[in-house]
Amino acid sequence: MMNIIKVKDRQELDKRVPSMPWYIEKFINYKLPDLSPSSLLEYVRDYELFLNWLVTEGLSEATVIKDVQLTELERLHMDSIDSFRMFLATHPSHNNRKTTITRKLSSLRSLFHYLSQIAEDEQFYPLLKRNVMAKVAIKRTSKPKDTAAKLEGKLLQEEEIGEFLAYIASGYESDLAGNKQALYSYELNKIRDTCIISFILHSGLRVSELINLNVDDIDLKKKLAHVYRKGKNDDSFKTPVYFRQEAVDDLQVYLQMRDTHYKAPKREKALFLAIANGKKEGSRMTKRAVQAMVMKYAKRFGKPYLSVHKLRHSFATDYYLRNDLYKTQEQLGHASPETTQIYAHLTDKTMAEAIDRE
Repeated sequence: MMNIIKVKDRQELDKRVPSMPWYIEKFINYKLPDLSPSSLLEYVRDYELFLNWLVTEGLSEATVIKDVQLTELERLHMDSIDSFRMFLATHPSHNNRKTTITRKLSSLRSLFHYLSQIAEDEQFYPLLKRNVMAKVAIKRTSKPKDTAAKLEGKLLQEEEIGEFLAYIASGYESDLAGNKQALYSYELNKIRDTCIISFILHSGLRVSELINLNVDDIDLKKKLAHVYRKGKNDDSFKTPVYFRQEAVDDLQVYLQMRDTHYKAPKREKALFLAIANGKKEGSRMTKRAVQAMVMKYAKRFGKPYLSVHKLRHSFATDYYLRNDLYKTQEQLGHASPETTQIYAHLTDKTMAEAIDRE
């Protein structure tokens, strides 16, 4: 069974690619074995935005993006790329952060590199004779040290993890006095919500990995979750990821009431369920629903900057303190140890100290 998100993204990709110029379709096919459908879909969205911008600015004679010619890409000036960067930074519907702009420009760099260095025509010449994107300096995203500095004070420290979970389980209720609708919704979902947040804080899973979990992916005895890990394209294999004992109790309580409470049909295998408006049966929770739920509690708890991803960071910092860099890298599913080094900077503890504690 292929990862649910990947299936959806693959379908979306197959739907969008035919409206792209032939050379982009060629690039996507070239990248298919290496990148997940989710990453390729991001590429396609970035290209749609760029090609539409070219058409609107009159930098292409095409009326639909499928007809934007390779020769029109060859004739682009650096000024045009600077204008596109400005458009990304200032246009109200995009108003992108620096990291997002960097990613969008990187998508273009990958495409232009492929067209000018790898793909060739029948005469063995590059498809793109001049590559303007090769001149565009793209600053690498921040170093682990900088990321750690930005996260400083925005995570749950040791005892706060317990406090936040206790607040969701009971404290939140007293803050809702008088608001009947919010109280009803809270009572309905508090066991599930506590379980989800406890699970992230005691395993460090990403939100996409969490919502993809099925009931039979959980082994309570061994404290293992079998997870489709981000960045791994092998859909026949789920990675076993440990969770702590603290999560076991919350999972047991939730699992006892999952079927009856969320009226789960037999065919629904998802671990975490929600009953959508107007529906009678529970279905798999969405990424957005989990994110909104975490933010709702975080705001009332007095830490409005807490997000699902910062819960993952909170777990990672705590885990790193008790283990070493490589165990932390494995637990979090980081491709590179450099990413994991954020937690070395965050904890102010030397790696030697952390390893000695083993």
